[in-house]
Amino acid sequence: MQRAAATDPSHVVVLGSGFAGLWAALAAARRLDELGVAVGTVDVTMISSTPYHDIRVRDYETDLSTSRIPLSTLLDPVGIEHIIGEVTAIDAGARIVESTAGAHAYDRLVLALGSQVVKPHIPGLREFGFDIDTHDAATRLQAHLRRLAEGPADPAAATVVVVGAGLTGIEEATELPAVLAGAFATRTVAPRVILVDRNRFVGSDMGASARPVIEAALASTGIETKLGVGVVAIDERGVTLSSGEVVAAATVVWCAGMRANPLTADFGVDRDRLGRLPVDDYLRVCGVPGVFAAGDVAAAKMDDQHMSVMSCQHSRPMGRWAGYNVIGDLLGKPVKPLRIPWYVTVLDLGPAGAVYTEGWDRHVVACGEEAKDTKRAINTQRIYPPLNRDRDALLAAAAPELQAAPEHGPESAHRVRTAPMDT
Repeated sequence: MQRAAATDPSHVVVLGSGFAGLWAALAAARRLDELGVAVGTVDVTMISSTPYHDIRVRDYETDLSTSRIPLSTLLDPVGIEHIIGEVTAIDAGARIVESTAGAHAYDRLVLALGSQVVKPHIPGLREFGFDIDTHDAATRLQAHLRRLAEGPADPAAATVVVVGAGLTGIEEATELPAVLAGAFATRTVAPRVILVDRNRFVGSDMGASARPVIEAALASTGIETKLGVGVVAIDERGVTLSSGEVVAAATVVWCAGMRANPLTADFGVDRDRLGRLPVDDYLRVCGVPGVFAAGDVAAAKMDDQHMSVMSCQHSRPMGRWAGYNVIGDLLGKPVKPLRIPWYVTVLDLGPAGAVYTEGWDRHVVACGEEAKDTKRAINTQRIYPPLNRDRDALLAAAAPELQAAPEHGPESAHRVRTAPMDT
C-alpha cells in the first residue's frame, strides 16, 4: 500500500489506450506500488480518444461484443486517471501535450498512440471505402453489409472487394464468405469475395512456407484473387483496377498498409519508413529527453537483427517495459532492457482454420484446426487483461516479464476450450 504525501506530484502521462498504452499505464502503477512510492508523489494519467480498451486485432470477426472493454474497469482499481480527448500536438521542449480536453503538463511521457490504416488519394476511397482499423470502423462495415442485404438483390450488393492481401486482408477476406452467406441467405444472388493486391502473391509477408497453406485456404473458401494489380478508382457500385477491369461491387474494404500515428512528427527526429520513432533498449525515444514510446509508434530492437513489428505480440511487452522504465527514469531507479528472443505469427483462415509460423523466416509448424485452437486462445485469453476489477491481479499482469510463445497442439486445444477469458 502506498503512503500518503503532501508534496506536489510529478506527472507521468500515457497517450493511447491500445495494447501498448494500457499496459504502459498499468506497468507504471505497478512499479510505483512496488517501490512503495507515497500516494500523491507521482500521478499516472492516460489520455485517449475513447473510453475503451479495444481488442483491435479482433476487428475482422463478426461478433465484436467482447472486444471492447471499458477503461474504467481497468484503470480505476489501480488509481490511474483517464482523460478522454483527442491528442492534437506535443511540445517536447515545454513538456506539454495539447488535446481536445485541454493542455497537460508532464514530467515523463509515454507515447503509445498506435498506427492507422494508410488510405492513398484514390478517387472515391474516402467516400465509398470501408476499413476495419478500429472497432467503430468495423461496426460501420457490418451495418453497411446488413443494409445491402435488405436492399435490391443484385450481384454488386453481394460482392465485397478486399484490398490488401497481407495479414489483415486475409483474415477479413476469409471471414466474409460466411457473413455474406448468412446475410444473403434468402436472396437469389451468390455472395462473392475478391482479394486484390499489387503483389504477385497473397500473404507475401508470411513467406514461402505459409503461402501454399494460405492459397489452399482461400481456394477452399471460394475467395477469388486478383494479384499484380491495384485499385485506381472506387464508386458506390464498383471498383476500377489498374488493369482496366471494372468489378461490380458495393463494398470495398481497404486493408493495404499501416503507418504510425502522425504525431510522431512532433518530436523532430528522424523516423523510419512507417513513421515510427527510434527508441533505445529501454524504450526511450532517441534524442528526446523525458519521452518513451511503445507499440506501433516505436521502432525497437527485438534482437540483434530484427526490429519490432506492428502487432499486439510486440505492443503488449513494449508497453509493460515502457511503463516500468518511465518510473525508473523519473525516480532514478533501475530500468530494464527489452529483448524478445522469439517471434511467431498465427493467421486466421476462417473455415480453413489457421496457420501458425515460428521464427522470422515464418516456418509453418501447425495449420488447420490445431493452429485455429491457438488463435482462439490468443484472441480470447492471452491478449486480455484481468476483467474482474481486482487491483492485485491487474498489477501482477503488468509485470515486465516475457510470456512464452503461444502453445499449439492437443494440450493447448483443451485449454482454450475450458479456460475462462480473463485468465
